[in-house]
Amino acid sequence: MNDPDPTTPPADQELSDLGGLGDDTGRDPQERAGDAADSHNVRELVDVPSIEVISRAAVMLMSSAAEKLGLGEDDPDTAPSRDLDEARRIITALAGLVTASSEYLGLHAGPIRDGLQSLQRAFREASVEPDPPGQGPGEKYTGPVR
Repeated sequence: MNDPDPTTPPADQELSDLGGLGDDTGRDPQERAGDAADSHNVRELVDVPSIEVISRAAVMLMSSAAEKLGLGEDDPDTAPSRDLDEARRIITALAGLVTASSEYLGLHAGPIRDGLQSLQRAFREASVEPDPPGQGPGEKYTGPVR
């Protein structure tokens, strides 16, 4: 008789009973115990208002784009994390999110839009050959950035 795979939960076990969605193999018991303690401080996604979900997604995209532009380094031009192709994709995704959700963002719309425009300008400055106006990252959603 074959023993069940220890990494596969029983079919009748709920995902919420698993204590997380990741694979815990290779992690020490103390780390897993810390996860269980932290789970008391984590809100269920269903309880998080949409404005907060959208705002957090925007902030994550802004942070990622800034890193890809090398803005976290003393000299962005020589930053090892600089990747303008990746930055373009992230800024475009951010522009789509901001444009699609601006009516729901209320007071948050202005600061998020300002952050997006700052990233678009930083991308233009970082580019060896800047895109024509209206063709930079996300500008098909936001219009040309000056």
